[in-house]
Amino acid sequence: RPVGVGSVLADPDGSLGDAQDCTDDDRRALPVEPTATHAYCWPGADTDGWRSGAVTTSGDADDDGRWGEHRVILSGWSRSNGTPAEDGLARVAFVDAGDPDDLRYTWALLTVPVDGGRDYRGLGSAVSGMVWYQDKLLVTAGPADDSALYVYDLGRIQRATVDGTPVGRVPGGWSAAGARYVLPAVASYRTSAADAPRPDGISLDRSTAPDSLVTREAVPADEDGPTRLWRYAFSTGPERAGLLDTDPVGVYETELTDVRSVLSYRSGWYLGRMTGTPDERGTLWRQDTDGARPTRCGADETHRCWSGPAASLSHWEETGDVWSQSGRMLFALPLTSVDRSLD
Repeated sequence: RPVGVGSVLADPDGSLGDAQDCTDDDRRALPVEPTATHAYCWPGADTDGWRSGAVTTSGDADDDGRWGEHRVILSGWSRSNGTPAEDGLARVAFVDAGDPDDLRYTWALLTVPVDGGRDYRGLGSAVSGMVWYQDKLLVTAGPADDSALYVYDLGRIQRATVDGTPVGRVPGGWSAAGARYVLPAVASYRTSAADAPRPDGISLDRSTAPDSLVTREAVPADEDGPTRLWRYAFSTGPERAGLLDTDPVGVYETELTDVRSVLSYRSGWYLGRMTGTPDERGTLWRQDTDGARPTRCGADETHRCWSGPAASLSHWEETGDVWSQSGRMLFALPLTSVDRSLD
């Protein structure tokens, strides 16, 4: 039988470490400017072989910033290496953020139903985009999963009954690759044309009326632009709560290339770029119809002061913070500090 978010939070797998207790290598993933006001690291023993990805929060889910009585962060991870049988899995950590000095998390495996719903398999793509809106979790998937946008219902979290490495039905019950909870997809969106662009990074914009979802186009690493962006409205019908309208309400184009993260709030679009090699720092830009400006590293002339691998931005409107993660670091900073750091 399904369980709720509160039950998952009450059954943690572990705790995040405070930034001052993290290793120097982990802390190098934090942005230089603007600096993080909240920062935590994931334990290596629980994340080795996994790559951090998208972030969303209960600030996206509900306008009071809470899900019931809980403040929650959802952190997406994908397996980046391992045996062929384990490669390509994706999971989400439910982080209890009620006490900023004690963040505890619980893993749930993302799955896709097969065999007419009688079994499930692991989501086989990296989690590059994730938005929690009302009771739905929207997750972007890559070509291995038909470049779909998958929908998960957070009222249908299930307990795994067998602790093992397989995924799906096994003798004696259900297994979720070692996770004690599992989320089976309940719906998906797919493009109708084979050559149609597919979404990658996504985020929620609560500054529009009604709320909207923005997404950036997934492009090959060797393509030099431009980058397309879309805005979608959510359905207003009660039977489609948390689901998207399928036609965009806005289509945009920016000359910025190598865009890895996207956030829209009021008149500005905030775009995170990879520059140089993956080991180098990236840049964070604010784009509007008048042009684009990057954040600057203090008095230095360089703009490479953002976290290079960071691939997700999530604005918690109630607190004004933007959450992201890079490597093993989960961090937040005020959106106003980004605006103050603009060149």
